[in-house]
Amino acid sequence: MTLAGHVARFDASGQLLPWTSWAAALDREMNFYQQCPLTQGYPRFACETFLDAAWTPNTERTDIIPATQNGMGILSYLKFYGMHGEQQPAMLATARLMGDYLLKEALTPDAGKYPAFTRSTGKRGQFPQPADCGSQSDQPYEIEPDKGGIAGHALVLLFEATGDSKYLVQALRNARVLAANQQAGDATHSPWPFRVDYRSGEGRGPVSGNMTYILRLFDLLTEHGYTEFSKPRQSLWQWVKAYQVPSAAAEGSLFAQFFEDHDTPTNRTAWAPLNLARYLLEKRDSVDPDWLTDCSSLIEFVRANFTHRECGVNVCHEQDEDKQAWGGVNSTYGAVLAMYAKAAHLPALASEARQALNFTVYSIDEQGRPRDVSLSQQPGGWQEDAHTDVIHNYVDALSAFPHWGSAEAATQDFPEPGSDGSF
Repeated sequence: MTLAGHVARFDASGQLLPWTSWAAALDREMNFYQQCPLTQGYPRFACETFLDAAWTPNTERTDIIPATQNGMGILSYLKFYGMHGEQQPAMLATARLMGDYLLKEALTPDAGKYPAFTRSTGKRGQFPQPADCGSQSDQPYEIEPDKGGIAGHALVLLFEATGDSKYLVQALRNARVLAANQQAGDATHSPWPFRVDYRSGEGRGPVSGNMTYILRLFDLLTEHGYTEFSKPRQSLWQWVKAYQVPSAAAEGSLFAQFFEDHDTPTNRTAWAPLNLARYLLEKRDSVDPDWLTDCSSLIEFVRANFTHRECGVNVCHEQDEDKQAWGGVNSTYGAVLAMYAKAAHLPALASEARQALNFTVYSIDEQGRPRDVSLSQQPGGWQEDAHTDVIHNYVDALSAFPHWGSAEAATQDFPEPGSDGSF
């Protein structure tokens, strides 16, 4: 059996092993991305969404997704930098270039209801993006508020890592625009619509499933002394706790809509509940006394609706409208499941998490070139699913179970898990 170009390896009990150790695979991928050529001073993967394994853009795809691609990319590079003891300055430099791209090239005009706000979508080869650059399922003048939360959160962390205030300034701008446009939310509406015309504020799509990164943005800015975000944060959390989390125990309608290339109002995703669960696993009692119960509800919702088996492994697909185990969402699933298994002392789920992450490691080839989904014939593709929304998930899983990255873990049979879920 082959998986993403590698011969699939299994232990004696049929558990999927990685083709090489996580540490080796991740190092190869990060080293490969350091070879990425620059376009207008930015790594090409920061300003192009569709690249082949030789860094050649797909000219048939003129669309890009700046906020998700670079916001999650900044998180990946900062976490990888931290995991290596802040001893690889090139990783921090790359994170800065992704932040610089967001600041200089991917903002709305400084006017209207969402002025100078980070773009959810745009067009390749435009520096800066023009006023009508909305692409994929965004209309020309539309943005997605939750993507401004992703970018803003990442930029605060970049400010903390570098001390450069320009990143904080843009994060504050995003947060203030979000707070100014926030609604109370109810059982059928999130506090922001999924899409808005940045000029008029007219919304499209009553539910935006990803509220987590706006919460994170408000949290961080409040911690930095910007108490103006305390009330918006409290109101947002009240909606999440009263409406969104309970939705996971029902039909999950409040986890609809996240991905930029879809616009069906009822299209639920796995990405949003998993990232909310990650937030709760990190914050725990400081935000939610019921964090473990709520995480269980969120994760079981995902397992019931968005998992299937490939190569004998439970893997996670993106959304109701896409059943493929893309690298971003499947690595998110593995990471969050690992964190939950460690917190709840559930060895069987830890094993499932490890195998899901092993599955996505197969998408990295011997040269460190990743592919966006294991079924792709060649490396490359969507850059956030191949790279930027993947690396940080392995760092989170390794924080829970450091041994999983070792050469020993890549060659030995899965041992019996301990009571704490470790191996």
